[in-house]
Amino acid sequence: MKAVIMAGGKGTRLGQRTLDLPKPLVPVNGKPVLEHQIDNFARYGITEIWVVIGHLGEQIEQHLGDGSQYGVSIRYIREDRPLGTAGALHGMQETLGESFVLAYGDVVFDVNLGQMIDYHLAHHWLGTLAVHPNNHPYDSDVLKVGVDGTVQAIYPKNEKRDFDYRNCVNAGLFVLRSSLIAAIAPDAKQDLEKDVLTHLIAEGAIGAYKTTEYMKDMGTPDRFDKVQAHMEQGVVHAKNLSQKQKAIFLDRDGTINRYVGLVTNPDALELETFVIDALKRINDSSFLCIVVTNQPVVARNLCTEEEVDRIHDRMETLLGNEGAYVDDILYCPHHPDRGYPEENKAYKIACSCRKPGIGMVLEAAGRYNIDLSASYFIGDTTVDIQTGYNAQTTTILVGTGLGGSDDKYAIGPDYTAQHLLEAVDGILSGAFQPRSERKYVEHS
Repeated sequence: MKAVIMAGGKGTRLGQRTLDLPKPLVPVNGKPVLEHQIDNFARYGITEIWVVIGHLGEQIEQHLGDGSQYGVSIRYIREDRPLGTAGALHGMQETLGESFVLAYGDVVFDVNLGQMIDYHLAHHWLGTLAVHPNNHPYDSDVLKVGVDGTVQAIYPKNEKRDFDYRNCVNAGLFVLRSSLIAAIAPDAKQDLEKDVLTHLIAEGAIGAYKTTEYMKDMGTPDRFDKVQAHMEQGVVHAKNLSQKQKAIFLDRDGTINRYVGLVTNPDALELETFVIDALKRINDSSFLCIVVTNQPVVARNLCTEEEVDRIHDRMETLLGNEGAYVDDILYCPHHPDRGYPEENKAYKIACSCRKPGIGMVLEAAGRYNIDLSASYFIGDTTVDIQTGYNAQTTTILVGTGLGGSDDKYAIGPDYTAQHLLEAVDGILSGAFQPRSERKYVEHS
């Protein structure tokens, strides 16, 4: 498979960081963004790369040469005038083969491309977009994705949103079938998302590859500084899914949002104190942040799964507006006890996903290659502590919500904290050691 890098941007938002450099040559941790991208491509056997150049493109061509110093072959598409993120692809259908990878030149990423390509080839879509949550969804293109992975809508970053939405952002990395190029007009400036993908989304021809791997643009000074820090700390490569991941599993009610009993509509969801700061610290670390929650409101017929999704839309919107996110949300809609007149019998079943069962934890572990012995489970009930213990994670009981007063299980946590922020600080500081690093583990 071949790759295309869109490297023609001027980088005006970076200001003095670019000086007389084209944006894709700005060094991150001592190496230009383009070299980081080429290294990732080469690692997965993608050695034929086309680089689209425009503004100060001669510097890029001079720096990269023919690519032999990186173990790849590089050719160039020189734009005499800017053609946008799609226009330069016109006429390259036969050159690029059946499918190709495309990346924006200002995105720092470290992704298991073999896994992403396999996912793309297993589906019928013309294009597969790498998507993830980020800390600025309010000024990003956000996608609505169906349960089968098909992209149903795109909410552009420059349009006002007066509704709740899932933090699912187009990351600037794609696998595209070359037949898609037929939708690109000749010799015309076109935006890949607005002028090409939006129309194909309406036809159900575009899919989403959701991943927790590192993909961040460095197009503003603040974002550049964050990417630089993450590169120095080893966070970027640590999140490649070819490597074992560490996760912090979080209960929802009483841990993230205030405990008010069963939440049956978005208006009832209010974030706990210190949650934003806690999640931001997880987001800046090498840990994944995954919500695992029982939601028997569905089995009790108090709301539908679609309504639970809308509650989670509200939660992700509230978090995203403050620059925080969770990597994934898994919930169990079941309840084992039958016999109530108003119940939804289809969900009144004994299952492996309802906590303290570990079905949701195992699903996440399989999806994201998680080492459970290096991971944590944080919640406000003994049900959460029992779940974490059953999954062989390190458990932390927080004093918010029920604060362990449910007394459903006679089990003590590995650690306690007043609230989520204190728990996260204990993990990141090393004060709360994971099970994998403790020689002796005992639960009271």
